[in-house]
Amino acid sequence: MKFTVEQSVLVDGVNWVSRSLSTRPIKTELLGIVINATNEEIHLSASDLETASKAHFPAEIKEGGKVLVPGRLLAEISRSLPNKAITFILEGTRVLVTSGSAKFTLPTLSIDEYPKLPELPDTTGVIASDLFSTAVAQVAIAAGRDDSLPTLTGVHVEINEDTVTLAATDRYRLAVRELQWQPSTPSFSTTALLRARTIADAAKSLTGTKSVSLSFAAATSNDRLAGFASDGRTMTSRMLDGTFPPYRHLLPQEVTTTALIEVATLLDSVKRVALVTDKTVPLRLNFSNNTLSLEAGAGEEAQATEAIEILLTGEDISIAFNPVFLADGLTAVGTKFVQISFTGANKPAILMGKSDKDGGLIENYRYLLMPMRYAS
Repeated sequence: MKFTVEQSVLVDGVNWVSRSLSTRPIKTELLGIVINATNEEIHLSASDLETASKAHFPAEIKEGGKVLVPGRLLAEISRSLPNKAITFILEGTRVLVTSGSAKFTLPTLSIDEYPKLPELPDTTGVIASDLFSTAVAQVAIAAGRDDSLPTLTGVHVEINEDTVTLAATDRYRLAVRELQWQPSTPSFSTTALLRARTIADAAKSLTGTKSVSLSFAAATSNDRLAGFASDGRTMTSRMLDGTFPPYRHLLPQEVTTTALIEVATLLDSVKRVALVTDKTVPLRLNFSNNTLSLEAGAGEEAQATEAIEILLTGEDISIAFNPVFLADGLTAVGTKFVQISFTGANKPAILMGKSDKDGGLIENYRYLLMPMRYAS
């Protein structure tokens, strides 16, 4: 095997497949990246048996071949080299990497012991990459981090013809986003539960491309796989087992109070007042007379208060939230103004965005936040 490739092209490909490298492999080979030089293209692949990533790009190939090298070391070397052509030469059981006067020698791993990676299912539909990335980020923020409750660590994907609904919850908050896409089959519908960190990482990494193709294996398939593809890069991921909890009934229909607030002002206030507490201590919010008063701390501990102007409609209300979860929601809304809707001090509140003060509500994203109890 002998080939030459541009550094920037190599880095993009290696960075992409590195996302699927195993951190705690059941076999040493899963620490490696496969390099396959064939037909004027380099094909890279890596897997942790749950996800598998592949990338291909053009190169000047003088001798074809296939080899497995330590993945993280390849990634570090690729990023550290100058933006010049890089030459790879397989010599026995070592790979010589040369760029200008810099030379590295990489050991190889047993390619024969490397597992066969799954193929990408047929394309289910296409969506603009930037839209997909934004929507996934808005929802994944609410996914659970506790691996003992795997169903709650996922993003639930529901497809109904040209509408995709994403949802995630950790039991303390719920994020739901609807968006439009172009299905390959007009009447297609399905559901899938994907690891939040996997879909978020893939979506973020594919920004800048024009569009992303999404693939979902049929429910009858033995391998419950979902896949993403764009510009020579693909990733497949096994769907999570289990049933995502029903959530639509949690979104309140009757509202007694709404508060319209500038996001930047509220976010700054939340971060300042929360400095005197930790993330498990409630941040108290009192809505009255077009003013929001924020309070944290009590007794002999450090305390903080602040008041900001808002536009309040309906009854006065006092409520408490986890300050981190509130800040996450304000950030995820992604608009200049936020409307917080309440049905009671002990019931969930809903955050929705507004582009301007007098504009309409942006109803395709809802962030539901459970209140916390606090000593009065």
